[in-house]
Amino acid sequence: MTAPHCPAAFHCILLLGGSFDPIHNGHVALGATFVHLLGAAELRVIPTVPWQKSSLVATPEQRADMAALAFAGQPYRVVVDRQEIDRGRPTYTVETLRAIRAEVGPDTALCFLMGADQLQRLDTWHDWQALFALAHLCVAARPGFTLDGPGIPAAVAAEFRNRLVAPQLLCGRPAGNTCIAADLAVDISSTRIRQQLAGGNYEYDSGSPIPAPVLDYIEQHNLYKK
Repeated sequence: MTAPHCPAAFHCILLLGGSFDPIHNGHVALGATFVHLLGAAELRVIPTVPWQKSSLVATPEQRADMAALAFAGQPYRVVVDRQEIDRGRPTYTVETLRAIRAEVGPDTALCFLMGADQLQRLDTWHDWQALFALAHLCVAARPGFTLDGPGIPAAVAAEFRNRLVAPQLLCGRPAGNTCIAADLAVDISSTRIRQQLAGGNYEYDSGSPIPAPVLDYIEQHNLYKK
């Protein structure tokens, strides 16, 4: 089955932000899922310097390196966007989206990708309701996820539901809508991976949640050890 394509008048860019400490196959699957659903021209992977997290283990440069390794060889265009790292200070998502919107202009469709766990905390993000004027919000649902389920703030669920459209409609407009990829049954935790690495009981196999090049990088730089 081929992916839908954006209307000729629009250029569709997907944005995947995260601390990526470390990046894992769930992040790669999230990006690939929405590239297929939307027929996007480009995926930008944005290692963040989040104001809400102060206990990141890997340095910003190491997280950017691991992001590049994780997405190397994908059959679509991937760019590691370093703008948050280059600012050298904690950054709000809305600030990054404003910078990208200013860069690409008013007609480019921007789709900001997130996991269901991020949606549960969306109302704690700085100026979160302004995000919809800058991009579409696309959520990858974990097993059992619903907007009416536990953990989704009522204001977030209402905003998300009122803007919900089919994925193929997103690239025809620059911002303002939401969509859910309901069949992405991936449940991988960076926290759990760090715990396994710290305990020395992580072994790579074909079902590993970490891409092999990323695991090699982690071992070479002695990351996540106690």
